[in-house]
Amino acid sequence: MASIYNITEFVFVIFAFNPNIQYFVFFIFLLIYILLLSGNILIMLTIKADYRLHNPMYFFLGKLSFIDLCYSSVTVPKMLIDFLSDRKTISFNGCITQLYFFHFFACAECFIFTAMAYDRYVAICKPMQYSTIMSKKLCLWMVAATWAIGFVHSNIQTMLTMGLSFCGPNEINSFFCDIPPLIRLACTDTTMIDAMIVANSGIVSLGCFLSVLISYIGITRAIFKIRTVEGRHKAFSTCASHLTVVTIFFGPCVFIYMRPSKTYQADEVVTVFYTVIAPMLNPVIYTLRNKEMKTAMKKLWGRNTK
Repeated sequence: MASIYNITEFVFVIFAFNPNIQYFVFFIFLLIYILLLSGNILIMLTIKADYRLHNPMYFFLGKLSFIDLCYSSVTVPKMLIDFLSDRKTISFNGCITQLYFFHFFACAECFIFTAMAYDRYVAICKPMQYSTIMSKKLCLWMVAATWAIGFVHSNIQTMLTMGLSFCGPNEINSFFCDIPPLIRLACTDTTMIDAMIVANSGIVSLGCFLSVLISYIGITRAIFKIRTVEGRHKAFSTCASHLTVVTIFFGPCVFIYMRPSKTYQADEVVTVFYTVIAPMLNPVIYTLRNKEMKTAMKKLWGRNTK
C-alpha cells in the first residue's frame, strides 16, 4: 500500500522532558509496570492454587488479569525504552502491529467485563439456578467468544487504518500507535473510514457498556428486594469491585473513541490512565475489597515462605 512506501517510521512526541526528569519518570513508570505485572500474576497464581476459587467469578477474574498483562505489555515496554531514547521512533510495520494487538486486547477486556457482569447478575438474581446456568461449558464458550470478537474487531480496525495513505508528517502525538492520532496524519480524505472506525469502536464499547448497565440494573433491583441489611451488603460487596473497574475502564474509552478522530486532542493523563494505571488498579481493587482473595493470597504467601 501507498502508506508503506511513503513513510517507513513514525516518531512519538507526546512526552518531552529534560534528561533528569525523563529518568525520574522512567523509574516511576517502571515501578508501576512491575506492580502491574506482579499484581496480576499473583491473582492468577492464587486462583489456580486455591480450589475454593475455582468458580465462574474467579475464572473470569483470572482471564481479566491475563488480558491486563497482555494489554499493558503492548504499549508500556516500548514507552519505557523511549524514555531512555533521544529519538522515540517506531517502524511502520511495528506501529501497525502495536495498533493491532492493542485493539485486540482492549476489545477482549470489554467483553470479559461483560461476561463478569452477567455472572454477577445470575449469581444475585437467580441464585438457585446459578450452578446450572453458569456451567463450565458456558464459561469456556464466553471466553472463546471474547477472543473471537477481539480478533474480528482488531482486524477491521487495522485494515481500515492500513487503507490510508501516509505521506508526511510522521510525528504521532501519543506514546503508542493508536487510530485517532494516526488518522490525523493521513494525507487523504478520511471522512468515510473515520466514520466506519468510530462505528466499529462504538458497537464494541457502547454495546458492552450497555450490557453491563442492564445487568447492574437487574442486580440493583434484586439487592433492594433482599430483606436483611447484611444480605444487601454482602450482595453489593460482591459487585462493587467489578463495577469500579468497569467505570475506570469504559470512561476513558468512551472519551477517546466515541468521537471522530479529526477532533482528537492528545490528553496525556487520560491516555496514560487507561493504558497503564487502570490495569494496575484492577488487581488492587479486587484484592482490597474481596475477603476470599485476601485469605487465599495470605495462604499462598504463607505456603511459599515456609
